[in-house]
Amino acid sequence: YPDGTFKGERNITRYEMAQIIARMLAKEDQLNAEQRATLDKLAGEYADELANLGVRVANLEKKVGNLSFSGNGRMRYNQSYGDNGKAADKWDGRMQVNIKGQVNDSTYVLGRLRYDMNFKSTNEDPAYLDQLIVHHDFGDKASVNIGKIDLFLGQTGLQYDDEFKGAIATIGGEKLALDLGYGRFNVGVLGTATESGGINNREAGFARLYGAAGKVAYDAEYIDGHDDADARIWGAGLTLNVVDDFRVFGDFYQNTKYDGDPETWTAGLGYGSVDLKKPGTFQLAGQYVRAEKGSFLDGTTYNVSPASLVNDGANVAKYWLATGDVVLAKNIRLHGEYAFDVKTDTDTDYDDLASVSLNYSF
Repeated sequence: YPDGTFKGERNITRYEMAQIIARMLAKEDQLNAEQRATLDKLAGEYADELANLGVRVANLEKKVGNLSFSGNGRMRYNQSYGDNGKAADKWDGRMQVNIKGQVNDSTYVLGRLRYDMNFKSTNEDPAYLDQLIVHHDFGDKASVNIGKIDLFLGQTGLQYDDEFKGAIATIGGEKLALDLGYGRFNVGVLGTATESGGINNREAGFARLYGAAGKVAYDAEYIDGHDDADARIWGAGLTLNVVDDFRVFGDFYQNTKYDGDPETWTAGLGYGSVDLKKPGTFQLAGQYVRAEKGSFLDGTTYNVSPASLVNDGANVAKYWLATGDVVLAKNIRLHGEYAFDVKTDTDTDYDDLASVSLNYSF
């Protein structure tokens, strides 16, 4: 202790243990291989306390070894539409394991193994690598990601929340940042290319300007699909935290390269926030969605996808969507969705849809 005493007669606290580990990490180069292995285990066990001491997670990962692991699992019940607009149920599960290798202070490689299981089918697909990224920082305000990357567009993810194969350069910080990407989107339901997979496996470029300042989070996107993809989409989104945990949000997109310049938009209200380390935290949201064929890329965040409605002869889909999340225990989140008053410009009578899932982070 600072006063020179040892105080060996009493139990040590986790906070005091974390202080010891932090000091040992600073002198890691003086340890042998066995001692480093023990220190790695201790650093992983006391990661939260080390973070509270100001030992940043990114820096900690560099110090405890070249490799770090994390992941998530999900069990889900989901209703999806059949050909007649009626709901069919589905039980599935998913597990993802992230493996991060720190190359040097500016570069890391990140891979993610994924396994999906349909509990109502005897067919089982093999595990596969659904993400592979090489990341390099150019100082504090610029970086580049190359590979198979998770891409989220908009405030709600209605436009796109799926993989992007290519390169994305980022410039800026938390208040204002610019992404410039070129490569291939995973899915797409646009124009004359629909039957062959939309813009899937077609080259496309995009620009995304986004940030957060005070009570406002915002973004604006432009997507340009090459060849016969019929994709020249622009859009913007906004989230306004009105008071405490109450917020108003929305997204708007239009495709000016598709006949009729179709539009997709959503607007909603939300309350609460989720912290996976704090059981009992929750969030609720409700929004109205209007989607026209040719104005979105599919690959949406939500289980109720506009593509499942407009791909069966419809050109316009409209519905209300309610979502909710609650943290049941540390790193365990219950998620639910309910879509109702679903309508299209056809005579099909659509069922309401529900989805519920348990999500585990580790």
